[in-house]
Amino acid sequence: MKYALITGASGGIGRQIAKSLASEGFSLYLHYHKNEQSIDELRKELSHTETWKVKADLATKTGVRNILDAINTPIDVLILNSGNSYVGLLTDMRDTEIEEMLQLHLTSSILLTKALLPTMVQKKTGNIVAISSIWGLTGASCEVMYSTVKGGLNTFVKALAKEVAPSGIRVNGVAPGVIATNMLAGFSRDEIEILCEDIPMGRLGEPKEVAELVTFLISNKSAYLNGQIISINGAWYC
Repeated sequence: MKYALITGASGGIGRQIAKSLASEGFSLYLHYHKNEQSIDELRKELSHTETWKVKADLATKTGVRNILDAINTPIDVLILNSGNSYVGLLTDMRDTEIEEMLQLHLTSSILLTKALLPTMVQKKTGNIVAISSIWGLTGASCEVMYSTVKGGLNTFVKALAKEVAPSGIRVNGVAPGVIATNMLAGFSRDEIEILCEDIPMGRLGEPKEVAELVTFLISNKSAYLNGQIISINGAWYC
């Protein structure tokens, strides 16, 4: 039996990753913070897959421990997908908001990985995939902290891959462009049309497309891919 932990499984990308991994025969730990209804609906869709729901706020210092306490099997695949964005000037952010973004995106991801690595090292196999962002590669004004934490996550992927590759573990990242998820809820139809005009492929990405890339990265078809940040953005920034 293969086990995967997906953080942020209640969101658009996380849900699709869960469905894709379920189709590959994984049993799934589905992490969420607030949207329990989304997780319950997902588990109904995956009724033929063994799943557990795990509630934790990874923006707090107790979040990682809450997840670890809920896991009772070795983890073969770790998908670091939790996150949120802040749109606005850096000078308008409260200090607590900055600290929470660092905890959610970076500190919790690092601590969770650190806790789950020993079993992977012992087994000489394992896959870790971090869901980053195009802004972690290029930076974005009015999303300075989001860009910063995603950039840090990218460097974490590259450094950790070098450290654990001798143990048979692969660590990669996916940097999506604009994906059709609830993160775009604040955009008007006109704003989305303008955005699509700026993307060479002329459309938003779909969560399923990101999930298919993640599934490829943990498969044997990508056995020599390690320490890479793969952009999936319709040639928007390339």
